[in-house]
Amino acid sequence: MKTLSIRGVDEDLGKLIKNAAKNDQKSVNNFVLDVLRKQVGVGKEKRFSREWHDLDGLFGTWSVEEHAAIQGRIDAERQIDEELWT
Repeated sequence: MKTLSIRGVDEDLGKLIKNAAKNDQKSVNNFVLDVLRKQVGVGKEKRFSREWHDLDGLFGTWSVEEHAAIQGRIDAERQIDEELWT
């Protein structure tokens, strides 16, 4: 495996790289490798999955009673009608 040194990284760019790596929950080294791979066309991108965060604000906001009521409705819909399947 080769080692590559990159000179001329100013303080602002260094901070941006560190923050971006932290946001991606990666080490700076792994983040930079991923960026380089993508730039030269050998990076792997998620093609068929997408993360959604539009409902994140609702997580953990139901009371125990609300959860029981909603789960009860879901469970009722999951019942198999034997007459339809015989």
